[in-house]
Amino acid sequence: MRGNFSELERMAGEAWARGAEAWEEAAAFSGDVDSILSGDGADGECPGSLALGGGESETAAFLPCGLAVGSAVTLVATARAARAEYVEALERTGNGNGNGTVMVAQFAVELRGLRASDDEDPPRILHLNPRLQGDWSRRPVLEMNTCFRMQWGKAQRCDGNPSKDDDRVDGFPKCEKWERRGTADSKEMKSGSWFNRFIGRAKKPEMSWPYPFLEGKMFVLTIQAGIQGYHINVGGRHVASFPHRMGFTLEDATGLAVTGGVDVHSVYATSLPKAHPSFSLQSVLEMSAKWKARPVSEKPIQLFIGILSATKHFAERMAIRKTWMQFPAIQLGNVVARFFVALSHRKEINVALKKEAEYFGDIVILPFMDRYELVVLKTVAICQYGVQNVTAEYIMKCDDDTFVRLDTVLQQISSFNRSLPLYLGNLNLLHRPLRYGKWAVTFEEWPELVYPPYANGPGYVISANIARDIVSRHANQSLRLFKMEDVSMGMWVEDYNTTTTSAPVQYVHSWRFCQYGCVDNYFTAHYQSPRQMLCLWEKLSLGRARCCNYR
Repeated sequence: MRGNFSELERMAGEAWARGAEAWEEAAAFSGDVDSILSGDGADGECPGSLALGGGESETAAFLPCGLAVGSAVTLVATARAARAEYVEALERTGNGNGNGTVMVAQFAVELRGLRASDDEDPPRILHLNPRLQGDWSRRPVLEMNTCFRMQWGKAQRCDGNPSKDDDRVDGFPKCEKWERRGTADSKEMKSGSWFNRFIGRAKKPEMSWPYPFLEGKMFVLTIQAGIQGYHINVGGRHVASFPHRMGFTLEDATGLAVTGGVDVHSVYATSLPKAHPSFSLQSVLEMSAKWKARPVSEKPIQLFIGILSATKHFAERMAIRKTWMQFPAIQLGNVVARFFVALSHRKEINVALKKEAEYFGDIVILPFMDRYELVVLKTVAICQYGVQNVTAEYIMKCDDDTFVRLDTVLQQISSFNRSLPLYLGNLNLLHRPLRYGKWAVTFEEWPELVYPPYANGPGYVISANIARDIVSRHANQSLRLFKMEDVSMGMWVEDYNTTTTSAPVQYVHSWRFCQYGCVDNYFTAHYQSPRQMLCLWEKLSLGRARCCNYR
């Protein structure tokens, strides 16, 4: 039998009990919502500068008001000597040092934002990773990137080759030139230099700089915020610039972290903004009647969309209201969309959520404390709403960072046989549980070697007969639960398919239900920030289903 029910039941019972208390507390509040939100850690001015000492472990600093144009963070540190790291793949292939080890000398300096939920790592607004021993290129490199919702973007790598003249940030090249190991002192370079002198050819002397970091040597690294991006200087010399990427602003950079093979001596941050960007519902939620949900029709509808949303994702929900929730199918009532949100441990967030739900009328508040393992209960609630509160022919589940190209999704649904049950999405076959790492699944939780076929969670569609079976099994306590909601749905569809006496389920796969980011001509695009949502909507209004990637 699959699923660790006792542990999930214990978590659910505790979450429901705490949720009941939290909801009572939020319901009893009668003051001004903005006052308790902006008062949470926002009193007083932020410091214009800060200084702190280093250490041998991770160094972290809190930048309460984020950064502004001209802000600078300076790090004085020493890069550690390379150490051997074991890589299993190297031992299998016979590479490395013969025993599966490779010498590694690297560290990371990151500007981080606030984590979107307790189950996610904080976003990396700037990830600066000097690799002194190199990587697959076998030459020292400087890599820069961003990470949003634990998904890395496209890396910018500086390897000693200068970037093109037109590839600049605030007038600075993205990558400066430095000596590439093994080429700086070559015989060809030396003979060419002597030949030019011999024939008397006038040549402007060219400065040649080494890679800016050396093992065991102290360095002074400064990251300065510009209008178009971040500028990295080492020892007073510019080495790289990284353009701002869509979805992040300077004030989002509220944390600094230094990790890896480096000993930090001191950190200085200067020219920091003193005004606190305090959170206000009015600055995030546009309280306009045009964004309110229309009343649910008593007639049957074609599609119900349940959107899983974290409690404090006010901006994400507002972006959806202003974009794909404006598709004619929703405005005319043939499609209904609702956010499904559990409660926070913070009273002020719950109070704000209650106000948002009452005004817009598009939020289903689930009275239990939000946590990753219980997301599956939200999916059950979506099925219940789709068959009990509305009469929908199909039910779609997506996340609050998923942009749904609703017109094409409806076309897809209409193209299949309506008399057969449907399971539509980006399907995974024969996927194995991860047994190690942050998202590990124990054998007690899932004893089998593979998962059943399942569609990725950011966006999939099931027919109403499957949803009714899920609701019925949940009511009689025979529904099997698993902490990964998309795998749970695959398990439920498989159970329905093997026990029903009606027609078999149509399993329909499409990669255009994007799991990682966006592709042109998408059906759904995942990991989209509120700014990207607005950008996608603007492009669709011009008749182009094109991505707005900041990666």
